[in-house]
Amino acid sequence: MTPSRPPTAVIAEDEPVLARTLTRLLEQVWPELRIVGVADDGLKATELALASLPDVMFLDIKMPGRTGIEVAEVVADDWPDDRAEPLFVFITAYDNFAIPAFERAAVDYLLKPATAERLQQSVDRLKSRLAQRAASPQAGDMAALMQRMQSIAKPEGESGERIKVIRAGVGNTVRMIPVVDVVCFEATEKYVNVVTPNGEALVRMSLRELMARIDSTEFIQVHRSVMVNSSAIVSATRDENGHYSLAVRGLQRPLKVSRAFGHLFRPM
Repeated sequence: MTPSRPPTAVIAEDEPVLARTLTRLLEQVWPELRIVGVADDGLKATELALASLPDVMFLDIKMPGRTGIEVAEVVADDWPDDRAEPLFVFITAYDNFAIPAFERAAVDYLLKPATAERLQQSVDRLKSRLAQRAASPQAGDMAALMQRMQSIAKPEGESGERIKVIRAGVGNTVRMIPVVDVVCFEATEKYVNVVTPNGEALVRMSLRELMARIDSTEFIQVHRSVMVNSSAIVSATRDENGHYSLAVRGLQRPLKVSRAFGHLFRPM
């Protein structure tokens, strides 16, 4: 945002009444804010954000298409390098146990239904951060945000015994792959691609579900859709645009690092 133009925002809320209420309240407490669009699902919210490049996004946590967390991840990965990432305010129905986690993540939150008093507090914080932040994004802020939000939204019912061997399909064969042998996990639309030095195989679950169940702390996130075995990383190369790619032992192709996680590979 520059001093010559008003701040802009996108609202993503799948409940029409709540979306209208939030729009009306924002017009009252932040009249100079220009709302460039309202989306009723996560896919539309992502498309709208990347087309309009707003300064602020109000994201419902649970939406069709993509959750608010997933929208933030995709937007962070695809955001132009020459623009500061938007500030995120999450709209949530989570109970009070989650609120300290939101606060530690350095993002704001609104409990449904939002009130004018609470929204005014949020707007004051947003105005302060918009005035203070530099033209370029703060390194690592988005990675910390996503990790914190993912910890809040872990899949339920996955607190049982951790799996040490992955059963992955390859044609008509089921491969038994020890987790310690995995080079990286890559999420596709409906599957996770399990990559080892001896080949690749698919498991039918989300990356978040799989990472909640494996018996390992050796994997680090380098992209919204990629977790890599840290012990297999040989080197990180930075291009002229500041983007990193990884050379990984047992993998013949480089792995792209999204800019949200680029700070992990800067020299000490």
